[in-house]
Amino acid sequence: MIKTYLTLLLCCVCGLSHALSHAQQTPMDSLSDAEMEAYVRNALLEAQAKKKYVKVEKKYRYRVTLTDKKNCGYSVKHPEKFLSVKALARRNRYGLKVDGYDLPVSAVYTRQLSALGLRLHNMSKWNNTVVVETADTMLMARVRQLPFVKATRCVWEGPDSVLVPEPSNRADEVTNRRDTTLHNYYGYGQNQVEMLAVDRLHQAGFRGKGVTIGVIDGGYYNADLMKGIDQSHILGTRNFVRPSKSVYEELDHGMMVLSCMAANEPHYLVGTAPEADYYLLQSEDGESEQLVEEDNWCAALEYADSIGCDIVTSSLGYYHFDHEYMNHHYYEQDGHTALNSRSASLAASRGLLVLNSAGNSGRDAWKKIGFPADACDMIAVGAVDSVGLNTTFSSIGNAADGRIKPDVMAQGENSMVYDDDGTVVGVNGTSFSCPTMCGAVACLVQAFPTKRLTEIIRALQQSANNAQHPDNIFGYGIPNVMKAKALLEKK
Repeated sequence: MIKTYLTLLLCCVCGLSHALSHAQQTPMDSLSDAEMEAYVRNALLEAQAKKKYVKVEKKYRYRVTLTDKKNCGYSVKHPEKFLSVKALARRNRYGLKVDGYDLPVSAVYTRQLSALGLRLHNMSKWNNTVVVETADTMLMARVRQLPFVKATRCVWEGPDSVLVPEPSNRADEVTNRRDTTLHNYYGYGQNQVEMLAVDRLHQAGFRGKGVTIGVIDGGYYNADLMKGIDQSHILGTRNFVRPSKSVYEELDHGMMVLSCMAANEPHYLVGTAPEADYYLLQSEDGESEQLVEEDNWCAALEYADSIGCDIVTSSLGYYHFDHEYMNHHYYEQDGHTALNSRSASLAASRGLLVLNSAGNSGRDAWKKIGFPADACDMIAVGAVDSVGLNTTFSSIGNAADGRIKPDVMAQGENSMVYDDDGTVVGVNGTSFSCPTMCGAVACLVQAFPTKRLTEIIRALQQSANNAQHPDNIFGYGIPNVMKAKALLEKK
């Protein structure tokens, strides 16, 4: 999630609704975009002023790129020692071999880094990188002299004060109130489901059962208390930002994203993959926007691969950071330059299908998709409104090397999701078109478990309403998953 005011307006207003409602004097729908932006900004500043902070030691995190994986202690001949049975089964299903990318980072090297007094934050075996934390920046000069270190880069500057958390009782927040239900089976989610013809795929018996989806996002605030999310389908969670903290305790963006797929409450809200299984992985840090979040994202993606997820959906994207020297540039959008884009491209060669939101920069100077939406052999999802017209906020392509981006479109304006209290609200953003599409893809994967990812992606593209003339705004357009099913049956 790129932390611009646009994102606040499109994605985070719903999460702030409870705080804002006390101060609201003017109907929100009567405000212009500029007035809305100013309103949200002032509300945030007002809330910020009331918070309490304590001084802390300023620290830094560096991405250390290693030269090799010597003495890592593992061999591609025995992948069962570092990959799960399910991960290996997925590779075998597609005829993919385990290779050097899959080998863990050398423990010999990480121990030497730790011995210098550096704290290990996370690592990426696919990129052969380690993120270390220190308060002593001079120590990095010694790190750069180590024979196994190829390069270092600062990816996070810590604050000199941190927020004192306010006590809360999440159980009291979640009312799961149901003032109204609808005659329609999908409830408030009917339009976003039917736009992709997912309802017909469900009727054919494909609701995502047996498919495991890894969700990489911010926090999943209160998702464990939602009436409409069957907890038996949540196979596990992991926080790559603050490992000691539950993913259910902060940030509601991931919870909203999850509800697009996993909601299973007939006549109120049903998502596109209500019978799929899910891992909830937090990589987004709500306290800042810095390059380390791409490292967190890569670690989460590799974890999703290692435990055997079939699909990963991510409603995160990066290009602009709190510190200008970390910013990306458009010419980097080749699918292999940015760390997280490189990992997303590599995932496909592991048999892992990745979907990522295109981004909400259509009204910004940047306008382009974010990273890793530029990755190769994955699906970047843009947003349309309820009648299938492109939204002005949806980021555009193409990729810098000319590839069509976004790939496909789904409803991302007035998307129906769960709010913090368990009721349904309408929200805007490619953050929500992406998981809606992911659920549809999961149903296709259930129907065709042996089809290669490229075949599923191509069928999805060919079934879309702009397939004859794909462009940098709509991509291939809005898919019809029943047409995609028919195309896959012919092969």
